[in-house]
Amino acid sequence: MFATLLKGMIIGLSIAAPVGPMGVLCIQRSLSGGMRGGMAVGLGVAVADALYGAVAGFGLTFISGFLLDHQAWFKIIGGFILLWMGIKTLRQPTDMPKTVATPKPGGLAEDFGASFLLGLTNPATIVFFMAVFTAFGSEGLTFDALGACVLVLGVFLGSTGWWAFLSAASNRMRNRLTAKLPLVTKISGGVIAAFGIGSFASLIM
Repeated sequence: MFATLLKGMIIGLSIAAPVGPMGVLCIQRSLSGGMRGGMAVGLGVAVADALYGAVAGFGLTFISGFLLDHQAWFKIIGGFILLWMGIKTLRQPTDMPKTVATPKPGGLAEDFGASFLLGLTNPATIVFFMAVFTAFGSEGLTFDALGACVLVLGVFLGSTGWWAFLSAASNRMRNRLTAKLPLVTKISGGVIAAFGIGSFASLIM
């Protein structure tokens, strides 16, 4: 079972590590609000990754088929979420607080919910997991219900581990970026919004 857990952790880490809009947002939230702010974003993505891992691990092809058949709508929804989060970040106050602001529970829940929804609306995630489990099958690796649960747990732990590392590393850099944090916030908001526009553009390309 440990080998299965380790495989899941590697899968979770590999899908979380590439820098995308949620990585940018995680860094920005960690810089402005401490590690709790970054982890609120990361945990939302990690839970979505775990759910997609469960879809692939338990062979729920009717769900994966529905998601892939309607991926255009998911791109539209994801694009709107990214635009909203980008604009929200751009509108944050530019005054730099002397201490790390304590994120409000409502703000943490909002970031968690938005990142979770964004993770669910990313069709590339389910394609990735289906490819991984197809590869496992070609190697003769199969999982019973318990094995699939352990693998999904590993995916969640691997993804969460990456977000914890990114949040902690960004938080440690805060003192060095104190004077530049307003600029970092504006750039982050612009990048996230650009990802949203890119999501729309991909529909017509």
